[in-house]
Amino acid sequence: MSPRSASVNEELRRRSKERLLQAAVELVGERGFEATTLGDIADRAGSARGLVSYYFPGKRQLVQSAVHRLMHRTLEEALEREPRTEDGRERMARAIDAILGLARDRPVLMRQHMAGLLQAEGFVPCPEQRRLAELLRDTVARHGSRDVDGDYPMLRALLMGAVYAALVPGVPMPVPVLRAELFKRYRLDWELGVPPDTEARDGKGDADLSRFFATGGPTGDPTGLGAGGAPGREPEVQR
Repeated sequence: MSPRSASVNEELRRRSKERLLQAAVELVGERGFEATTLGDIADRAGSARGLVSYYFPGKRQLVQSAVHRLMHRTLEEALEREPRTEDGRERMARAIDAILGLARDRPVLMRQHMAGLLQAEGFVPCPEQRRLAELLRDTVARHGSRDVDGDYPMLRALLMGAVYAALVPGVPMPVPVLRAELFKRYRLDWELGVPPDTEARDGKGDADLSRFFATGGPTGDPTGLGAGGAPGREPEVQR
C-alpha cells in the first residue's frame, strides 16, 4: 500500500475536524451542553477521542466553534439565496431573520451557546467567529453605515439581546415581536427578508446539517478514500 500524500493527509484532517464540529452541534442540540461529553462527540463523529484534544483545547471551545460555524453558514446561506441581491435593506432583513431563525428553530443549542458566552472566557477567538463577524460587518456596510466600527458592535449586541430574549425560560418573547423591533430600528419593511408567517416551523429546524459542514471526500476523489486510504480511516496527526 503506497503512503498517502501530504495533501491527502491534510484533507483527511480537515474532514475529521468537520465531523467533530457537526457532531458537537447535533449532540448539544439534542442533549444540552452538560449532558454531552467529548467522548460522545468523538463517537458520533467516528473519530479517535484523542483527536478532539488535538484540534480543540476543551469542550467549550469545540462547541462554541461549532455553533459559530452553524451561525456563519446559516447567515451566509440567507444572504446569498436566490434571488441574490445587493440591496442593503434586504440583506439586513435577511441577516436579522437568519439569526432569529436559529433561536426559533434550535432553542436548546442556542440557549447553551448564550450561556457559554457568559462564562469567564466569553467569546473564544476562532476562525468561525471571525467569519461570522465579517459577514455582519459587511451587512452593516451595505446597509449604508458611515461608521461600521461603531455600528457593527451595536448590531451584534442587538441580535444577541434578541436571541437571549427569545430563549429566556418561562418568559420568552415571541420572535415576531423581536423582529418588529429590530426592523423598526433599521427602518425595514416587514415584507423584506423571510417574514415569520411565510414558513411553517416545528421548533427543530432542518435535521440534516451536513451542508454546513464540508465532510465530503477530497477533490477528484468522490469515494472519500484518499490515496491508499479506507473509508472512515483517521488522519495521521503529528504534534
